Amino acid sequence: MPSVDSPPARRWRLRGRFPDGALAGAPYPPLVRHLLYHRGFRTAAAAAAFFDGTPIDHDPLLLPDVERALDRLARAVASGEAVAVYGDFDVDGVTASAILIEGLRELYRRSGLHTDPAASVTSYLPDRFSEGYGVNTAAIDTLAAKGVTLIITADCGTSSVAEVEHAKALGIDTIIVDHHTVPPELPRAVALVNPKRTGNRYPDAELASGGLAFRLMSALYARLEREYPAERYLDLVALSTVCDVAPLRDENRSLVRRGLEALSRAERPGLRALMDVAGVDPERADTDTIGYILGPRLNAAGRLAHARLALDLLLETDPDRAVQQAIELSALNQQRQQATAEAMALARTLLAEEDASAPLIFLGHPEIPAGIVGLVAGRLTEEYHRPVVVYERGEETSRASCRSIPEFDITAALRSCAELMLRFGGHRAAAGFTVENKNLPALKQALLEVAARELADVELVRVLDVDVAVALRHLNGRLIEAIFRLAPFGAGNPEPTFLSRNVEVLDAWNMGDDGSHLRLKLRDGRVTYPAVAFGRGNGAGEEPAVTPPELTPGARLDVVYTFTRDRSGDLELRLADFGPTGTHP
Repeated sequence: MPSVDSPPARRWRLRGRFPDGALAGAPYPPLVRHLLYHRGFRTAAAAAAFFDGTPIDHDPLLLPDVERALDRLARAVASGEAVAVYGDFDVDGVTASAILIEGLRELYRRSGLHTDPAASVTSYLPDRFSEGYGVNTAAIDTLAAKGVTLIITADCGTSSVAEVEHAKALGIDTIIVDHHTVPPELPRAVALVNPKRTGNRYPDAELASGGLAFRLMSALYARLEREYPAERYLDLVALSTVCDVAPLRDENRSLVRRGLEALSRAERPGLRALMDVAGVDPERADTDTIGYILGPRLNAAGRLAHARLALDLLLETDPDRAVQQAIELSALNQQRQQATAEAMALARTLLAEEDASAPLIFLGHPEIPAGIVGLVAGRLTEEYHRPVVVYERGEETSRASCRSIPEFDITAALRSCAELMLRFGGHRAAAGFTVENKNLPALKQALLEVAARELADVELVRVLDVDVAVALRHLNGRLIEAIFRLAPFGAGNPEPTFLSRNVEVLDAWNMGDDGSHLRLKLRDGRVTYPAVAFGRGNGAGEEPAVTPPELTPGARLDVVYTFTRDRSGDLELRLADFGPTGTHP
């Protein structure tokens, strides 16, 4: 592993050739057919369904245990039971909680039996710092004291065997709505609605918890012969799906497409206020808006304060209060950015003391906050292409977040040494755990051994996948508009990435208050494009001169990029990587 001052360079990897005659019946330009083929489409009909955005609505009655969940929820509505929605503190958990809470409160109101639906359907979000991830018995005791007789989890609970038993002993039933990896032993809940369960019949097993909550509520409304106001919740489903990095294929992609349309109308006061405060035009909202602007602000609540702030914003109906809440979340997000920068600097220092050849990074410190460990782990995973564990070391126990690479199932690795942890959970790419400090060395060694065994034949270098090499001058406006129709982009449907060689630099200058980003003007023949390269400035502030010789006017570059639009709606290139012409094979 290179030194921490210079993360490993990325290797550019071109996708295979587009076979002659493939998707010949699809009425799209060859480049679009190439992109569709390399996204797994082998027939013109399948390609057309994807390209044209045919809506997908699978039958929610195919979800595991859904009938049992519906029976129990219908009883709760009919008798006016006190119900608590127990969510996780990330965006997926908070949005799923909002969907369940609003949907149930509306049913309580329509029944005419409840004078105060908000008192009958309450929420519980654990505190990241004092309680940690997942369902805990102390919280169940608190809910029992308030008269709750039914708990519905949102984005947690699949591993909560002991906690569900504790709830049963107190006379509380549990319905689990979750999408995390299923362990060998399942809790004895009334219903465990998780499409990753063995024997699942639901066609899309990759729904985020927000999507699951949405489908469950639509089925409940149908059971009770009520019209479900689906359009009201699609913006929350899109937030859930994108922020939880669920693959944007099949139903997820359909839901996000519709969710972005709902977000463009900005009918939910909280999200409208959040976009206003962040300077976002709702009509131009896309997956980047969710992933880089809205999501981090909502997540900042649970990382630095309490996720309740984010949930309150999503449930808020008063526009003026929503603006104040949005301002508070944006301020927390600025604090989160500063805390992340400081934690990354500390992590790099710690990393310098680690074995450079290790197939897994495992580090922690008391000054890396629990709310930031996941962000640090994610960035190190991206930079070093290794599974990463980062923990906040407490006095007696430590809390960690894990991020991984496609070749390594981090949750399975944790399961192989479960006896060393107090609790853990997650899915293939991301997980978390709590461990006694005395077990940290043994846990680190165990995970390193698993990684060494499973990654023995894997080249641990950062790879930048490129869809196609094409001259920049050959990409005209009509073709680019066709490419945009493959959106929304994200996990499972990445933005089409292009390689253009021998592009001329017309100008280059630093961008941003600290000069950490780079803006360029590039030309190929008669075609000129503005371009931006985040994190590639020289840190000298906003100055027109950029020192590297490969960026002087007239220099020639090979560039890897995607197409995007600036705030004015004009096309520009977003550079993923670049180098002097000929330096990348």
